[in-house]
Amino acid sequence: MTDAWTVPEPDDVHEVRTADGYPIALRRYGKPDGPRLVMSHGNGFAIDAYWPYWSRFIEEFDVFVHDIRSHGRNPVGDLDVHSIPMIAEDFTCVSRHIDRRFGARSKVGVFHSLSALAVLHAPIVHDYAALVLFDPPILLPGRTTGDLEKVGSTMGRATRKRRERFETPAAYAAFLSTRDAFAGLDAGGLDLLARATLRPVGTSAGYRLSCPPEHEARMWDSLYPFARMVDYGAIPCPIKVIGSDPTMCNSFLPSTEVPELLRLDYDFVPETTHLLQLENPEACAAFTLDYLARRGRGRRAESRDGRLP
Repeated sequence: MTDAWTVPEPDDVHEVRTADGYPIALRRYGKPDGPRLVMSHGNGFAIDAYWPYWSRFIEEFDVFVHDIRSHGRNPVGDLDVHSIPMIAEDFTCVSRHIDRRFGARSKVGVFHSLSALAVLHAPIVHDYAALVLFDPPILLPGRTTGDLEKVGSTMGRATRKRRERFETPAAYAAFLSTRDAFAGLDAGGLDLLARATLRPVGTSAGYRLSCPPEHEARMWDSLYPFARMVDYGAIPCPIKVIGSDPTMCNSFLPSTEVPELLRLDYDFVPETTHLLQLENPEACAAFTLDYLARRGRGRRAESRDGRLP
């Protein structure tokens, strides 16, 4: 990863009004006649922080990116309606807007963590030709969920204590560099993450997190109960799961055990945590491109030595 990343201006930007009137900024990049991809991000983050990953698709694909409500470039919404079902409905509105505004055609969804869970609960999931899900909180029937739910409640409590304001994005990046959860990011990735997840504090000096800690914590509180509700056998489209390294101690949430993931189309990226798209965007993009090529969408990726990671 380079020392600095700058997300360019989009080719198109549109405001999508959701079921409750909330505005979501939808941005379009890339090749309009290329295979269509729709992408979003994980809890507490922003899609711009994933630019080192999704920048690798814009020369060949028609790429749509958007933040989850109360994240990134979107305004802070009502806490009372901040829920996984509402985010799932938002994703339906985004998908339908893309079809209306740019013409209905086949598309693949690429989602991480919270957005992966949300799309699996979205009414529009049947309209996707395929899904590529990064480290989704998968809980298939028969697995004991007590330990995983404890992780969610622990993360919720920790998030509510999180520092919310920083003088500059550089100060936030310096703070993140001291946290074990972000040890896999280099200076450029930390800088981009800080800029993507902060917003100026009105007329006052300084910045605050774009996603308030209480909004993020609410998702942690309900993440695993909603994960239990997903019936993967009922999802009508093929699913590719790309996980973090199952041998590492993940900082945020553990992946499901490999035997369960083998029921899906599963790969993992060695030496990465839950932030795998930020830590190793090249390998994550290579796995994605390989899967898309096998689905008849675009070229197969190759690493410098001619092999996938």
